[in-house]
Amino acid sequence: MNVQPPIGERLHRPLERLVPNPKLKFMEQCREVMRFHRLALRTEEAYLQWIKRFIFFHGKRHPKEMGEPEVQAFLTHLAADRLVAASTQNQALGALLFMYQKVLGRDLEFMEGFERAQRRQRVPVVLSREEVQRLLTAVPEKYRLFCQLLYGTGMRLMEGLRLRIKDVDFARNQIVIHDGKGEKDRVTMLPESLRRAIAEQLKRVKLLHEKDLAAGLGTVWLPGALTVKYPGAEREWVWQWVFPASGLSNDPRASNSSTPHPGPLPGRGGEGGILRRHHLNETSVQRVMKAAVAVARIDKRASCHTLRHSFATHLLENGYDIRTVQELLGHKDVSTTQIYTHVMQKPGIGVRSPLDG
Repeated sequence: MNVQPPIGERLHRPLERLVPNPKLKFMEQCREVMRFHRLALRTEEAYLQWIKRFIFFHGKRHPKEMGEPEVQAFLTHLAADRLVAASTQNQALGALLFMYQKVLGRDLEFMEGFERAQRRQRVPVVLSREEVQRLLTAVPEKYRLFCQLLYGTGMRLMEGLRLRIKDVDFARNQIVIHDGKGEKDRVTMLPESLRRAIAEQLKRVKLLHEKDLAAGLGTVWLPGALTVKYPGAEREWVWQWVFPASGLSNDPRASNSSTPHPGPLPGRGGEGGILRRHHLNETSVQRVMKAAVAVARIDKRASCHTLRHSFATHLLENGYDIRTVQELLGHKDVSTTQIYTHVMQKPGIGVRSPLDG
């Protein structure tokens, strides 16, 4: 059994860089460093996939044997051959920069010599109010409240899934969104029409949480070092998900293969990880939304994010100031919000077609 030295003994000062365990395979070294820097699980998986693609693109050569020319060639391939979006290319660049700087302890220089993917300004898909109602009616009851909340608040899919009990403030009629895009917090409204339904949802979650506690479970994943800072908080009611999954699952971030258990224990998964109730699965919600679009016979490429676009557009059509909508959406720049002015319905204001005389 390979026992890793304590993390404190593998830090390089003053940069505080974690030197990965040399006994681990390279991809596991990358994962170890990502966990040390507390990357989100989705970011961790995406970065690992890009690092793996980079290695395979160059014939499975080890990254320490490569450098700027190989990175530039890979990024150019993504733009010129794969025709990826600019955001996709930027994510690949971020993954490789992280690998070289944080894992291999090496800075890349002259990273401008590659073909950039073109950033295209696309008009968002927006549903009419009637289409929104048809769509929400077509969503199965298990997911309907969640989808209604996405449209009623303008939240992104993952922001809605990661809502915790403490984030819903009935007294102030507001919802606090933590660690949104860009790790920013913001506040949005609690729709009056959903107050009763959300209150009933929290009652059901409360009963489910009490059942888990009685079975020796009931812990929830906490970000950063909150588990250490607030011992016992992972079992507290206020930290539970507003939309929990129906079943329990093994937390991949809490597994510890160096201390395996012979079998499942209360609160402990079969592979040594912690058995927890996670929030609703994002893929399941996306599949339900796709099916509901078909049932509602909406001839648009609508998704969960379309509800956010529709929220913003309908607020602007109702006369709300664009700065207010910008704050509710959490946009860094108002120019991002202005895209919705291009799809607003403006009877009597729009330009008349010359075909109409």
